[in-house]
Amino acid sequence: LRGTFGLNASENENVATAAPVTDTKQRVPRELLRRYEVHIRPPTGGTALGSAKARITKAVPLREVRAASIGQLVTVRGIATRVSEVKPLLSVGAYTCESCGFEIYQEITGNAYMPLTECPSTRCQVNNTPGKLLFQTRGSKFVKFQEVKLQEPADEVPVGNIPRTMTIHVKGELCRAIRPGDAVAVAGVFLPVPFTGFRAMRAGLVANTFLEAQCIEQLKQQPGKSTDQSAENAEINDRISRFYSETDDVYGQLAKSICPEIFGHEDVKKALLVLMVGAPSRTMKDGMKLRGDIHVCLMGDPGVAKSQLLKYVSTIAPRGVYTTGRGASGVGLTASINKDPQTGQMTLEGGALVLADNGICCIDEFDKMEESERTSIHEVMEQQTVSIAKAGITTTLNARATVLAAANPAYSRYDVRRSPAENMALPASLLSRFDLMWLILDRADPDLDAALAKHVLQVHKVSVSAPDAPLPMSEDLLEPAELRAYIAKARSFVPEVPKDLNEYIACAYAEMRAEEAASENPHSYTTARTLLGILRLSQALARLRLSHEVIQSDVDEALRLMKMSKISLMESRDGRGRNATDPISDIYGIVRDYAIRSGSQEVPFQKAVRLVQPRGYREEQLRTCLEEYASLNVWSLDDNMNVLFGEADLPA
Repeated sequence: LRGTFGLNASENENVATAAPVTDTKQRVPRELLRRYEVHIRPPTGGTALGSAKARITKAVPLREVRAASIGQLVTVRGIATRVSEVKPLLSVGAYTCESCGFEIYQEITGNAYMPLTECPSTRCQVNNTPGKLLFQTRGSKFVKFQEVKLQEPADEVPVGNIPRTMTIHVKGELCRAIRPGDAVAVAGVFLPVPFTGFRAMRAGLVANTFLEAQCIEQLKQQPGKSTDQSAENAEINDRISRFYSETDDVYGQLAKSICPEIFGHEDVKKALLVLMVGAPSRTMKDGMKLRGDIHVCLMGDPGVAKSQLLKYVSTIAPRGVYTTGRGASGVGLTASINKDPQTGQMTLEGGALVLADNGICCIDEFDKMEESERTSIHEVMEQQTVSIAKAGITTTLNARATVLAAANPAYSRYDVRRSPAENMALPASLLSRFDLMWLILDRADPDLDAALAKHVLQVHKVSVSAPDAPLPMSEDLLEPAELRAYIAKARSFVPEVPKDLNEYIACAYAEMRAEEAASENPHSYTTARTLLGILRLSQALARLRLSHEVIQSDVDEALRLMKMSKISLMESRDGRGRNATDPISDIYGIVRDYAIRSGSQEVPFQKAVRLVQPRGYREEQLRTCLEEYASLNVWSLDDNMNVLFGEADLPA
């Protein structure tokens, strides 16, 4: 039992019996004196209703709730597809006689009632002049009422069937606990409701059913909202605290926790991690809003696990919607006009982008969409709204959703003989709205192919990756529930960019623009949106560190991710990398050029790391290069991996 108590039961009885009433019909109903609500929670053995254990043991599949469940307390889970407005529902009607002033109350238990017309008081019966009853709005009691359409989750739909829906009636303080697109677990009493009016003549003995909600809990933890104090939630919070304090590379381990069954794609997983965390939105003094959502587009050859990554992100996100380009229309993405069955008025029903408000909308097969339907996403990606002007309804809906798109090149596979613009086949106005445009190519590499085959075979054999694989599944990785809780905790931070980094970011942006202007065939479109993208990526990386301030390493990592996304486009031109050189030779040239420019015979290791990371190379590749050239006596290394040149090794 739960509720907010204003008067207890004994006080209510004292109030009801304090003034003796001569006429039994004039007594005040208990419903008017009660200052609390009574709700029934199903027994879950001390666990939360939305926890995995309770869902497995207590939740009933929606299509298995049948006639035998009528009148019983059942627990179902699903996704809310439609939530009506909160309206007042008459619970107790009060009437006053205009002749004798007699007050009478009528308790309403169903969805229809017959109003009283004649006064039943003793005085009117003695006088044989029944007075007319007037309905008193102030003396009546209304409760909040909301109707929710719950659709069964995709994992419970049998093969060849369509998802079923159930009507949920929500009353009292449980209203506004569900938003469209939420995955919830609802416990309630399954009840029938007969048809009324002309529909009853056609229905006969058949009745409609609904679930009267008694308890509602979210299946996914919402950002900034952690009201569940169960033991399971406390265990997850303790695991996150130990993970953050004991792990040296939190950023890398979090990225490895994303789809550990998928081999490789380290930087792609880091980009997806940054996308899920996002940056805080900004509202200027003049009312202008700057989005904080980070949009990412994955374009690559078939069979590089783009769809698997999208599915995983939609599962991890507190509000995630997955759709495909061919199966989604412009109306299905934005909003549609429908007729309300209760009132008969035209109402708006949100599409995928509106349902993913404050969440992530994953669009697969992005290149298969029609051009007229793809243009409906432009406003959502930048202005974060959906403007509607149809069927006499002119309004603007919030669609503060992060867009994660996956697409194939124009010719199914990437053609290195054509320019990137020809391979992408997407307009520049759309490409500039993506903060990261990632190209994933399927190239033949004997070593990588052998490691990939070993990883896949090990996963299919024992459902875990190989122990000596490059991305092992170990205890350091977070489970999906723990990763979701960490992201929710990180999103509570609002990092600021200090003034001493303004010049550094401005110079980096100017250099990117200069490189694009000097290139005969630019690989991407660098606009003012790119500068905002650098700020968003830096703030998201600061959130991952659970910090309120952005530091230079966050900006460097943001520039490295942008460089890596563009280097993947550059690598497609020659098939071997930038300037057709291997990474070891390229890193050697970077370190040697710096030593010549600085006029120093010593290059510190940390300085070398900062030199090669913006070019898209990892620290492991730098160590390999340093050790390889040290074995050739090109330079020497001290105990701290600092590079030492001889006097004759550098030109004068």
